Amino acid sequence: MSVPGSDSGPLEAAGGVAGSKVAPLEQMWKVLTLAPSLARDGRHADSDVFGGTSLHQPTGRVYGGQVLAQSLLAAGATVGSERLPHSLHGYFMRAGSIETPLRFGVEVLRDGKSFSARRTHAYQDGEPILSMITSFQLDQPGIELAATMPDAPDPESLPSATDHLAGIDHPAAAFWGTDSPFDIRHVEQPLFLRPDPQRTPRQRVWLRAKGPADVSQLMHRAALAYACDQLVLEPVLRGAGLCWLTPGLNVASIDHAMWWHRDVRIDEWLLFDISAVSAGGSRGLSTARVFAADGTHVATLSQEGMIRVPR
Repeated sequence: MSVPGSDSGPLEAAGGVAGSKVAPLEQMWKVLTLAPSLARDGRHADSDVFGGTSLHQPTGRVYGGQVLAQSLLAAGATVGSERLPHSLHGYFMRAGSIETPLRFGVEVLRDGKSFSARRTHAYQDGEPILSMITSFQLDQPGIELAATMPDAPDPESLPSATDHLAGIDHPAAAFWGTDSPFDIRHVEQPLFLRPDPQRTPRQRVWLRAKGPADVSQLMHRAALAYACDQLVLEPVLRGAGLCWLTPGLNVASIDHAMWWHRDVRIDEWLLFDISAVSAGGSRGLSTARVFAADGTHVATLSQEGMIRVPR
């Protein structure tokens, strides 16, 4: 994640090229469609290798949610379509450049009767920028237990990010609002322009794609991974009395863990219930539960990030 005006933060995550005639959502799907089965070379001799590009971002750095989703899709391309990802654990190793092509090397770790495991490395210029392990599973019956969705206003009754940023002639405002592939609606005060005076380390956010998504369940799950990277660390900033325009703010994703409990649709409203767990040592940790509009608990995720503010 990355914020214009700082080394990193989620304003990168909006996706798309300012002024482009291609819809932001269409641009996202295009970037998430990888070039398959590239010729193996000595550096990736033991891996299936896929190619990818990056969406334009204000800072020139690759958005973490994008490379996370692309790595998931590369791993999924080596598993039969009857097995879907149920968990991933990834570490962001170094910043990536939007100008440099991406390569995704996928190592087959295991194919069992019910589960498959893959290790994926995302490379630029031969250096890893993300290392991730993903587990896939056949659809199987079992016990059912789920968290309860918290109360939240109807998303249609809330202003969108575009509404909050209307009239602001700045690339960051466009990336959060009109150029974003997602309609984002905060229940609490958003942190785009100013801190939340309540300083409560928790927030609820509604999100859905800006248009229908006739794509596979694997792609829906990847799009959720793409979207969540721009939201999860916000409660840490909220609790500390910061916002995305805090001078000198430097935020970068360190690691990301995600579990899909049930099928998800990114083109239907999803509620993110996000809480800060801890902050210290220039790091912050948050967790989120994701619910469909009907209350179904579809996913859980955790993320730790570097958060630095000049004294």
